[in-house]
Amino acid sequence: METYVSAKGQIVIPAELRRKYGIKSGTRIVITDNGDSITLKPVTEQYLKSLQGSLRGKGVLKALVEERRMDQEREDNSGRQNT
Repeated sequence: METYVSAKGQIVIPAELRRKYGIKSGTRIVITDNGDSITLKPVTEQYLKSLQGSLRGKGVLKALVEERRMDQEREDNSGRQNT
């Protein structure tokens, strides 16, 4: 399939593909730069369900909490230096 880019940088996704992948008006699209090509991935309910549990056991929550704690410390320290 082939499509064109408008002067505003917009592209038209053919109706057949929109139906196949559940793309509707307002659907978010993730664009990935693969170096020599790009990939468009619709963020649909089906896509989000497919991600469910994929980060389980990876310690993501612990890492996020630690990152937030460090951010707060940096903010506290920068506030003290400015006074």
